[in-house]
Amino acid sequence: MSHTAAQRRTRVDTSCVEAAVSQLRATLADKVTMTKAELDGHGRDESWHDPAPPDAVVYAESTEDVVAVVQACAAHRVPLVPFGAGTSLEGHVAALHGGITLDMTRMNRVLRINAEDLDCTVEAGITRKALDEQLRRHGVFFPIDPGADATIGGMTATRASGTNAVRYGTMRDNVLALTAVLPDGTVVRTGTRARKSSAGYDLTRLLVGSEGTLAVVTEVTLRLYGVPEVIGAAVCPFESLGGAVDTVIETVQLGVQVARIELLDERQIMASNAFSDLGLEEAPTLFLEFHGSRQTVQEQARIVGEIAETHGQRGWTFTTRTDERNRLWRARHDAYYADLALRPGAKGIPTDACVPISQLARVVAETRRDIEDAHVLAPIVGHVGDGNFHVIFLVDPDDPVELATAQELNRRLVRRAQAAGGTCTGEHGIGYGKLEFMREEHGDGVEVMKTIKRAIDPLNIMNPGKVVAAADTRGAGDAG
Repeated sequence: MSHTAAQRRTRVDTSCVEAAVSQLRATLADKVTMTKAELDGHGRDESWHDPAPPDAVVYAESTEDVVAVVQACAAHRVPLVPFGAGTSLEGHVAALHGGITLDMTRMNRVLRINAEDLDCTVEAGITRKALDEQLRRHGVFFPIDPGADATIGGMTATRASGTNAVRYGTMRDNVLALTAVLPDGTVVRTGTRARKSSAGYDLTRLLVGSEGTLAVVTEVTLRLYGVPEVIGAAVCPFESLGGAVDTVIETVQLGVQVARIELLDERQIMASNAFSDLGLEEAPTLFLEFHGSRQTVQEQARIVGEIAETHGQRGWTFTTRTDERNRLWRARHDAYYADLALRPGAKGIPTDACVPISQLARVVAETRRDIEDAHVLAPIVGHVGDGNFHVIFLVDPDDPVELATAQELNRRLVRRAQAAGGTCTGEHGIGYGKLEFMREEHGDGVEVMKTIKRAIDPLNIMNPGKVVAAADTRGAGDAG
């Protein structure tokens, strides 16, 4: 298992924290808390990585509150960790050096919806499901769907994607503008509502995916889409995992406009059947979704069905009923919890790799072979329409051999993906859990990232120890 956060990092001097907290209590009063339950709850996410609680938590209710917290942390050189729903998977919210966690969940308002221009502006703490409820009254929706009911700010910070990314892209493609507080307390607004611009550096995309290491995002302007006239969903089991993956590859290469293509291997189907009462055949299976007019949806489904027949399809079930579609995708979103139920008491280690679509079949097959050779329980799922897939290792947390085996298989998976021209993370982000893979993927580009980090955050107070392994700055803590 990884070293504990306490072993890996030194915590900031308590006198600095006390001074910052005293300053904040004078202005923010009961928005500041130091109760043990609050600290523990804000030092962990959904991952297997070691948690690290902060020394204090502050609940922001406005951009002005965020400015006050950032300025106090800068004045006393105290680390600051932004926090949304806590659904991240690579230790993003662990307070590796202690300090203050800034909880954004009270900043949850929709500030503006413009259905005519297909955009909206929201505060960072609103969750995607809460936003969707308000948008649908206007006949529009926001498509980024990472599964968890994450906050929009958290999704922005990790450059999230999810099941709809094959058609609608990721957060990178759907964030138009941001309001953010820099490490010195300066409020900046990046981007505009225009759909394109050639004006200067693209600061919006610099901050999207920065994981709270450069600024605290407080408001986000998002691209919206009209609700499709018809939505159809299909379930398609296959004789082999390879046949399912080959169907995906051919579908993408032919340019069929599929909204979702999700892969679940037979172990995942077994888990989802038990957890979500699906009643599906235990075979490698694709879940698909099609958006458009009735004629378009039927034609798309017909083409994919014909492709699947050439790759060992064992059935094809299609529906446009909303309740059946929701049941299917709810089960897909609950896949991680279904896996945990397969082995009560086990800890889940979810991996995340993404490869060019032409390499998907080989990388998945070699990964599956590794799993079988190691005799571990590890279902495979993925947003395979864009080459992104996950393995969920289920291990005994008290068995160091099982933990070491899972970690080694994860390293093999990541390096296999990188060698194929892919990435160590398609959507989970780096946090501190994937730091070891950054140099292999980016080479000297990591030094450019460190330079950006030092320029914007010279005191190294913004979520130190994440994304880049060492910022080589003096301030809140050693970032590597």
